[in-house]
Amino acid sequence: MDWVLVSVLMMGGIMAAIGVGIPVAFGFLALNLVGAWFIMGGMAGVAQSVSNATSSLTVYALTPIPMFMIMGELFFRTGLAPRVFDALELLMGRIPGRLSHLTIGGGTLFAALSGSSIANTAMMGGLMVPNMVERNYKLHMIVGPIMAAGGLAILIPPSGLGVLLGSLARIDIGALLIAGIMPGLILAGMYFVMVIVQTKIDPSSAPAYEVRDTSWAEKFKAVAVNVLPMGLVIFAVIGVIILGIATPTEASAFGVLAVLVLALLYRCLTWSSIVLTLESAMRVTVMLLLIIMGSSTFSQLLAFSGASTGMVEWATGFDVSPTVILIMMFLVLVVLGCFMDQVSMLMLTLPIFMPITLKFGFDPVWFGIILMMSLEISLFTPPFGLLLFVMLGVAPKGTTLGQVSMAGLPYLACQFILVALIVMFPKIALWLPSLM
Repeated sequence: MDWVLVSVLMMGGIMAAIGVGIPVAFGFLALNLVGAWFIMGGMAGVAQSVSNATSSLTVYALTPIPMFMIMGELFFRTGLAPRVFDALELLMGRIPGRLSHLTIGGGTLFAALSGSSIANTAMMGGLMVPNMVERNYKLHMIVGPIMAAGGLAILIPPSGLGVLLGSLARIDIGALLIAGIMPGLILAGMYFVMVIVQTKIDPSSAPAYEVRDTSWAEKFKAVAVNVLPMGLVIFAVIGVIILGIATPTEASAFGVLAVLVLALLYRCLTWSSIVLTLESAMRVTVMLLLIIMGSSTFSQLLAFSGASTGMVEWATGFDVSPTVILIMMFLVLVVLGCFMDQVSMLMLTLPIFMPITLKFGFDPVWFGIILMMSLEISLFTPPFGLLLFVMLGVAPKGTTLGQVSMAGLPYLACQFILVALIVMFPKIALWLPSLM
């Protein structure tokens, strides 16, 4: 069968399945069975496809996914998160846009403790929106910083999507996780600057209010008791990978252990929090494993039919520079992000993009960070950006999707600028992995 026809039928089939509301994982599994029957030779092809799907799940490298999910859920459900936020608030003083700065600072720290952008955004929205509304902050100063800081969890490890991307694209997961640290911190710095600019342009958007004076001793005690111990979790995940003490799989287990130890020390670990954590982590993990199974089989079908080779030869046949091809792939992801969730985007594009990446000699870790940036951008882009809807759920009553989207635009611009910087200066993404 001609590779163009195979590509059109398979890509069109999965787009149609998603369009009519079939869950992504089940859409891929159904399409894979039909494709295996016609492309790989009837029942024998289906049996081989099922065997390949099973082997794609029995991979040691996938272990960090459930462990990182458990770690993040424990952090929020045991009540450790509000302790950190209360301590950070004491450090902010009377700076303009105080609560917006607090949101970005807290969100950056929580990104290194949770691994989930959606959980990060929902938690900060629940904590900060009532307080910011009470202080008469304008809507864009409430919504924008919360979504921006929430999205950092995609880049800053432990990132569940980072592990998924590394597993699907066969990229070194440890290097990919560590590579997200510098871009994540740079992006957080750009968000702080954006808040400063917005408060300079319109001081009334974040009115000053009376703040209780606190002594340096009180600030030091709050940080020492509620913030510094969280460094144990960060070291258990990030530090041990950088130092070569543990693999990402082992680091994910250390991360769970660190959160458990802290919850026990703070006496906030309850049986109900453990049960809720395991239930939530199990749901997300099963969904991701089904998606990985469908994606890997889909990639194998494309390769077996010759569609992957044909698409790579077609894409590399243009007389343009590799940078132009990179920009085209990035723009495709941005457009898809307006209509699809992040996991669906990865499943649909990785079987095509990764062979092109290898053909042009792009560094896989560097390209992986650009992919993760495109995933973060897709969280903000209407009409289906996930963080837009999470934010609508916790925003002040009467807030519209248009208002939330407009509030995110300045931070979306920061993300595009960072992508350009990573393309021009690859060391932004590759310097830390080079130290491993």
